[in-house]
Amino acid sequence: MSNYFQPLDSGIVPRFAGPSTFMRLPTASPDQVDIAVVGVPFDGGTTNRPGARHGPREVRNQSSLVRRVHHVTGKSPFDLARIADCGDVSVSPFDLNGALDTIAAFFADIRRAGARPLAIGGDHLMTLPILRGLTDRPLGLIHFDAHSDTYDEFFGNRYNHGTPFRRAIEEGLLDPKRMVQIGIRGSISRADNYDFARAAGIRIVFIEELMDRGVDSVMAEARSIVGEAATYVSFDIDALDPSFAPGTGTPEIGGITTYQAQKMIRALAGLDVAGADLVEVSPPLDPSGMTALTGATLLFELLCAMAGA
Repeated sequence: MSNYFQPLDSGIVPRFAGPSTFMRLPTASPDQVDIAVVGVPFDGGTTNRPGARHGPREVRNQSSLVRRVHHVTGKSPFDLARIADCGDVSVSPFDLNGALDTIAAFFADIRRAGARPLAIGGDHLMTLPILRGLTDRPLGLIHFDAHSDTYDEFFGNRYNHGTPFRRAIEEGLLDPKRMVQIGIRGSISRADNYDFARAAGIRIVFIEELMDRGVDSVMAEARSIVGEAATYVSFDIDALDPSFAPGTGTPEIGGITTYQAQKMIRALAGLDVAGADLVEVSPPLDPSGMTALTGATLLFELLCAMAGA
């Protein structure tokens, strides 16, 4: 056992007890860790069904069911990196622009501390201020989602969960030539919804292509697109078919399975991941807790990829 932070031992403290932190890790400040697990309880960018503000708390609750050693590699990320729960960003539910500034400042502090963030959302608009705080140069992006999130506006508002990646490209936070979006599907509101993304050079892998080619082929291409430079990873839970994760605001049938999601995240191992998030878990829309448990399990997979486990 290393001297790094460790989850509580379920053989000593049962999993229904102890603190409601991610995987029952100790709490710490960003300057004490290599990877900072952070909650962003924010859904001020939601255009239809809210509830993702409750995601971080319920994902943490369900994460008590996730064990510390990866069953494929036999490794624990907690033996390879200093990892702790660094709490939540304290965002205002009443001030959208103020919330974006608060999130950006929080993640800028994480960057200055020398840690990499693993963020629990929260709606997908939160990725924009995370990127603002995280980088001053364009990053690559591997983005798992049912939606491209490169739209321009809704109801005249340019800042919502359908627009973060368009804004991030415009602000120079992402390099569109090093961006790949995987699992895109569903009916769209206008025939030109993907025009911006295509013109910018984003590689869009629609669900039909993913199913035809398979996970291994698509992820090999994704790795070649982002290359060896710093890359951000964003996983929207609605990338999954809603039969696996019904608790999300914008479900789209015909999605990926949980096993495919695990395999794709495992394929990130060895990349220069500057940070990652999992977003759009809305616990009020799934009283069973299965969506939050799925989110917690995929966050563990992301943690293993980031830590080299």
